[in-house]
Amino acid sequence: MTTQNLLVELFVEELPPKALRKLGDAFAGVLADQLKAQGLTSSDTVVTAFASPRRLAAHVSHVWLKAEDKAVQQKLMPVSVGLTADGQATPALLKKLAALGADVTDPVAAVAALKRAPDGKAEALFYDSLVTGATLDTGLQKALDETIAKLPIPKVMTYQLETDCELPGWSSVQFVRPAHSLIALHGQTVVPVKALGLTAGRATQGHRFEAAVSPVVLADADSYAQTLARDGAVIASFDERRAEIARQLAAAATKVGGGCQPIDDDALLDEVTALVERPNVLTCEFEKQFLDVPQECLILTMKANQKYFPLLDAQGRLTHRFLVVSNITPDDASAVIGGNERVVRPRLADAKFFFDQDRKKTLASRVPGLDKVVYHNKLGTQGERTERVRAIARGIAGLLAKSGQQPGGEALAAACDTAAQLAKADLVTDMVGEFPELQGIMGGYYARHDGLSEDIAFAIEDHYKPRFAGDELPRTPTGVVVALADKLETLVGMFGIGNLPTGDKDPFALRRHALGVIRMLIERELPLQFYELTRMAFAAFPAGLLGDHATALDEFLVERLKGYLRDGGYEAAEVDAAIYAQKLGQWSTIPKRLAAVRAFAALPESPALAAANKRIGNILKKAGEVDPHVNPALLKEKAEIDLHTAMGRFVPEADALFEAGDYTASLKVLAAFRGPVDAFFDDVMVNAEEMDLRLNRQGLLRRLHDAMNRVADLSRLAG
Repeated sequence: MTTQNLLVELFVEELPPKALRKLGDAFAGVLADQLKAQGLTSSDTVVTAFASPRRLAAHVSHVWLKAEDKAVQQKLMPVSVGLTADGQATPALLKKLAALGADVTDPVAAVAALKRAPDGKAEALFYDSLVTGATLDTGLQKALDETIAKLPIPKVMTYQLETDCELPGWSSVQFVRPAHSLIALHGQTVVPVKALGLTAGRATQGHRFEAAVSPVVLADADSYAQTLARDGAVIASFDERRAEIARQLAAAATKVGGGCQPIDDDALLDEVTALVERPNVLTCEFEKQFLDVPQECLILTMKANQKYFPLLDAQGRLTHRFLVVSNITPDDASAVIGGNERVVRPRLADAKFFFDQDRKKTLASRVPGLDKVVYHNKLGTQGERTERVRAIARGIAGLLAKSGQQPGGEALAAACDTAAQLAKADLVTDMVGEFPELQGIMGGYYARHDGLSEDIAFAIEDHYKPRFAGDELPRTPTGVVVALADKLETLVGMFGIGNLPTGDKDPFALRRHALGVIRMLIERELPLQFYELTRMAFAAFPAGLLGDHATALDEFLVERLKGYLRDGGYEAAEVDAAIYAQKLGQWSTIPKRLAAVRAFAALPESPALAAANKRIGNILKKAGEVDPHVNPALLKEKAEIDLHTAMGRFVPEADALFEAGDYTASLKVLAAFRGPVDAFFDDVMVNAEEMDLRLNRQGLLRRLHDAMNRVADLSRLAG
C-alpha cells in the first residue's frame, strides 16, 4: 500500500482579516496533528497551509489510506483479583475481557492467553490484542471535526444551513463565517467526509469577479494552488500572496522615483494580504496642502481607515503619493485610482481640521480639562494622576541631581515638572479624541506650536516610550524622567488597588510598564535605587488610598528584570548572581556585573570557589550576626594564617578594581583564593570549642564573604 497526498479545503464567506493567518496555520496544523495521532501520516509528511479571504485549506503529503494495525498490551487487574486460588478466571476478569472484545466462551483458554508480569509489589494480568488501524474515511472525519472545534475563532457566528444542504430547514451551525463548500481529495479520490452541513467534493469557487470558470474543479490534491491560480484567479497561499504584494509595492515605489519607499508595517501587510485574493498595486495621490498636517496623522488615517501604504521619501518624510492594493485588475485602472483618491480626501480633510482647531488653544489651557477625564474609578481623574506624575518626576530629578550624574539639577527638575504637567493635555484634543494612538505625539507638536522648547516637546512626545518590546527609549534626560514617573505611577497605582496581572491577563499592561522602567534604568545607566523609586512613587498618592502592596511590586519588578536579562542570553544562575548581590540597589551596573560573572565562571577556579562561597554563607547564616573583626594573634593554624595573609594581599586589589568599575578584573583577582580557601576548610575547624577562636574564624569568613560577593553572589553559581 502506498501513500498519496491529501487536500482539504473549506470555502467560506470573507474571513476576519486580522485573524486569517492564525486561522490558516491552525487549520493545517491541527488537521495534520490529528491525522498523525491516528497513524495516517508518514515520517516524510509535509504540511502546507493555504489561507485566502474566502478559504482555509491544507495540503498534507504522504497520507495512508489505512493506518497500520497495532499490537497493544493492556493491564487488566492484579492476579489476586482476576484468578481464584486454583487459577480459574473470576467473574470480574471475564467481564473485563468481554468488554475488550475477547472470546470468553472458553474461560480456560481465555486465561491461558493472558500474560502475568510483576506490577509493583504485586503481580498483574495483561491482555495482548491487535487494534485495527483507522481508515482515512473515519480518521479524516475525526481530524476535521477536531480541527474545526479547535480553530482560534475570534467570534463565532451562528447561521442557518442552506435549504439544499443535507440538513435543510431551521438547522443551524456555528463557525467563524458561513461555509459553502468542502473539498477532501486523497490523490484523485474524494474522501466522503462531512462538516458544517456540507459533504466533501472536488469543486470550489475562485475570484468573485475574475475567475475564468465557476465552479473551479480540482483534478487531484496536488493541483490545488495551480488550478486556483489558472481557473480561479486566486493566489491560495497566504505567504505567496504576501510576497507578491511586497514585490509590487517595491516596484511601484521605484517607479515613482526619488528614493521613495512604502511604509514598513508588517501588521498592515498581513491585514491587506488577508483582504485580497489576487493583488494589484496601484499608485494614487492627494493634494500637497495636506502635508502641512503632521505626517503621523496622515499616515495613521491612511493605514487604519483605508489600509493604504503611504510613500515616504529617502529622508523618511511623507509624500503626497500612496499605494493601494486592489483586489481587481481592470484594463483601465483610472476609475479604481480615482475612487480611492476621492475616498481618502475627506479623511485627510478631517485630520487637517482637527489639527487647525486644536492649535487655537494652548496645552496649558487644556490642563484643567483633565479634571473631568476619569482615569480610574479608584484612582481619580487624569488631573489627579498628572499631579502624582509631577511629584514623582520632581523626586527622580532630585535624586539624579544628588547623584552628580546629571548637571543642572534645578533646571532638570523645572523641565521635568513642566513636561509632566503638560504630558496628558493632548488627551482632550480633537485629534487624539479621533486617533488615540497619537497621544503624546500630538502633544509634542502642540508644545512646539506653543513656543515651548524642544526638550519639553520631546519629553511630552516620548513619555509613553517604550510602548512595546524593542521600542526606542526617550531621547532626552527630561523625557526619561517623565517616562519613568508615568510608568511608576501606573505600576504603583494599579498594584496599590490590587489590580495585579494574573496568568496571561494584564489589562493595564503592567508587564510592559515594568519592562520600560527596567530598560530605562539599565540602558540609560541611571544611578537610581529602584527600591527608592517605588517608595517615592507610593508616597505620591494620598494617604489611605492604596493598600500595602509595595513588597509585591518589588517582587514583580525583580521577576521582570530576570526575564529581561535571560532574554539577553544570560543563564538563570548568572542572572541570580548579579541581581542578588545588589540587595535591591542600582540596576544600572547589572550588565557589567553579568559580564564579570560570565568571565569568572569560565575560570578553572570558579566551581570550587562558588561551592566554598555557598558553604561560607551557610556557616554565617547559622552563626547569626558575625563581627568581621579579625585578631591576628588568635590565628593559630597555618591554613587560617595563609588565608588571612592572602586576603590582606588580594582584597585591597579587588576592592580598588571594584571601585574603579572594573568588575571583571575584580572577580578574576578572587581566583587567587582557591588554594588558601581549600586548605582552610581541609585543616581548620571553624566552630571551635573555644569561643574566641570560633568568633575570630567566623569574622575571617565574614570578611572573605563580603569581599567575594561585592560584584556578584557567587554562591548562586554553585552546583
